[in-house]
Amino acid sequence: MSNDTTTGLRFDDVEVGDEITPVSIPITYKRICMNAASTWDWFPGHHNPEYAKSQGQQTIYLSTLFFHGFIDRGLCDWAGPDALLRRRKISMIKSIYPGQIATLTGRVIGKREVDGASLVDLELMVSSEEGPCVPSEATLQLPQG
Repeated sequence: MSNDTTTGLRFDDVEVGDEITPVSIPITYKRICMNAASTWDWFPGHHNPEYAKSQGQQTIYLSTLFFHGFIDRGLCDWAGPDALLRRRKISMIKSIYPGQIATLTGRVIGKREVDGASLVDLELMVSSEEGPCVPSEATLQLPQG
């Protein structure tokens, strides 16, 4: 199900099996370095190609904080402004490098009500052209209706 950007999704709008709207973003050296600077994540693998190569990487690569923000953006784009992120879990299994495209996909795997909160569980994946990179899970709280 897609959302109305003025009100967003409501709990009753969502069904198990619904897919989120995919989000793709080209990854450049500039984007990786700007992400490192904006999050103060000065780990050398995110801005120093020689250091990244000494780790066995191809070159600099996206940080954990990028993936948190990218997943949050995709979920907000799909669910709208009234959704509340209640839980996010990621596992980084493969790096994404400059020149690749990061794509977020996902689907609803459950709906439940807990203590008056209407929760939607999602299974997510951030991939590049090389395949799956960051399998993830999230739980959103959506308004009733």
